[in-house]
Amino acid sequence: MSKWRVLFKKEWLELSRSYKLIWLPLVFILLGAMQPVTTYFLPEILANAGNLPEGAVIEIPTPHAEEVLAQTLQQFGTLGLLIITLSFMGTLSGERMSGTASMILVKPVSYLSFVSAKWAAMLTLAMLAFMAGYGAACYYTAALFQAMNWQLVVHSFLLFALWLVFVGTLTIWFSSMLRSAAAAAFSALAAAAVLVLIASMLPEFLAWNPGKLSQLALSQLTGHSSAETWPTVGMTALLTMGLVVCAAWILRRSPSSENV
Repeated sequence: MSKWRVLFKKEWLELSRSYKLIWLPLVFILLGAMQPVTTYFLPEILANAGNLPEGAVIEIPTPHAEEVLAQTLQQFGTLGLLIITLSFMGTLSGERMSGTASMILVKPVSYLSFVSAKWAAMLTLAMLAFMAGYGAACYYTAALFQAMNWQLVVHSFLLFALWLVFVGTLTIWFSSMLRSAAAAAFSALAAAAVLVLIASMLPEFLAWNPGKLSQLALSQLTGHSSAETWPTVGMTALLTMGLVVCAAWILRRSPSSENV
């Protein structure tokens, strides 16, 4: 366990030196605050656009707080996922290309400890960033609109956080197989898009599909719980752990890019 802590601290130090500890939370805070603020001032923005006929009156019904948060989660489901995959894409492929993985794994360090320490450090940062971004969204939504049901907000946060964890783990898994970090990011985004598409078009197919997590998070905000929530959560957690173990096994077979 002490070796794992050393590896985790090493990864955290690298995140600090690459300034990811700063810019990733800031980007998520910007995404979270932008949606409620933009929605609140949308009538004024349209009125001052300058291309409306004279005397035009813009009447936009004030949305509910839950609707604003749902729109924010949709932002996190697109731009947020892109940022997460871009941050995770070189987690293992970069180490293999530079030869760092081979040098570290020559020492008495298990492959699973090496991969899981990277996974834990990256996901800790991702969860802190998402928490900050979602917290900013909740703050501005409560200040500009109306009070929310905080229990539903927490439930939606946990479900969507699990979806981000799964996609981040998927990126690390692809990073263990592919030389190119960009290819790992593209593959993870494509796989996530396919899962969400299947969940939308074929809801009865693969009831445990992790792609349903984003929909379940949105449903929580409206108070509509689903019987599929716990099976989806359980299967996503198992698949996440399986991807981490599989990434360690792939790295064991080819710790260097020369072996790919």
